[in-house]
Amino acid sequence: MTRNDTDDYRFLFLNDVPLMDVRAPLEYSKGAFPGSVNLPIMNDAERQKVGTCYKQQGPEAATALGHQLVSGRNKAERLEAWQAFTREHPEGFLYCFRGGQRSGITQQWLAESGSPYPKVKGGYKALRRFLIDELEHNLQQTRFIVLGGKTGTGKTRLLHQVPANIDLEGLANHRGSSFGRRVGGQPSQICFENALSIAMMKQCAAGNNTLLLEDESRLIGRCSLPDNLREKMKQSELVQLEESLEYRVEITFEEYILENRQSCEQAYGEEEGYQSYASGLTDSLYRIRKRLGGVRYQELHDIVTQALEEEQATGDKSRHKKWITTLLRDYYDPMYEYQLTKKPKPVFRGDRSEIRDWLTTRMQ
Repeated sequence: MTRNDTDDYRFLFLNDVPLMDVRAPLEYSKGAFPGSVNLPIMNDAERQKVGTCYKQQGPEAATALGHQLVSGRNKAERLEAWQAFTREHPEGFLYCFRGGQRSGITQQWLAESGSPYPKVKGGYKALRRFLIDELEHNLQQTRFIVLGGKTGTGKTRLLHQVPANIDLEGLANHRGSSFGRRVGGQPSQICFENALSIAMMKQCAAGNNTLLLEDESRLIGRCSLPDNLREKMKQSELVQLEESLEYRVEITFEEYILENRQSCEQAYGEEEGYQSYASGLTDSLYRIRKRLGGVRYQELHDIVTQALEEEQATGDKSRHKKWITTLLRDYYDPMYEYQLTKKPKPVFRGDRSEIRDWLTTRMQ
């Protein structure tokens, strides 16, 4: 049964409908949607040639050139990839930039091969516009509670214990601090904004009108919070998670040492993964050397190096706790205390258990 093209963008995003993006790889890398797969009708070089031809000779010549470039084996390989997608995702849709010629030709070739497949009306441009407008609307309709606390208090862990949350660091694939880089790198700014809007939309659709977010600065790594979101967070209630230094050292050790090394080795293999993990620690420390000052930086660098050498030689990772303790107490804590003077007074302070109990009544 042939399905119709759609402009029900809300349905697509709320249901994580598989999407086949036939734009060129460069377009896709600048901005796409969670779960979409890039299976371009033209690669970047072919698209550039067709674009130049369009400007110099007009649309008919550009279309003819496109068919010439994507023919024979090229066409067969791309059609085969599209057919595989349609078989794997019979409930999905395809799109190009505006829902015009490229998606139309893709549909035509699929139909001629016996695999008709629907497209998204308006394409990427309409989907992106919908998400921008939807985020603005949902921000106006939603109340936030912002969860603050010093580095290592376990804010993200507590966040995930509350179903009505938006995990900004998860969407940005970054822990937010100088040592916060994660395996896989960060999404583009547009991809981050798209994922954020979808996450908000899903929470609102579930009837969650009060959401918990972590207190973040303007940048999470290289991903920038949208201005309207930042403004909303500034006006929201702030709750402060407070834990002992010893507890925070353990949390930081688990995340930056144990989990980080495991992620690197799972992604790159044992040897290359260890090197990625080790260089990530030293590179992160180097990036804050000016704020640390020369003497303190060198002291911490020596401790990190010794900890890595001992870890490599004996498997004992406990020496890392020494530099983590120093960094939390002497670098992150004073910086957080200073930032706190610029924020509204927290409406509640407590440890993870007390905060959780407070949130239970406050978010009903």
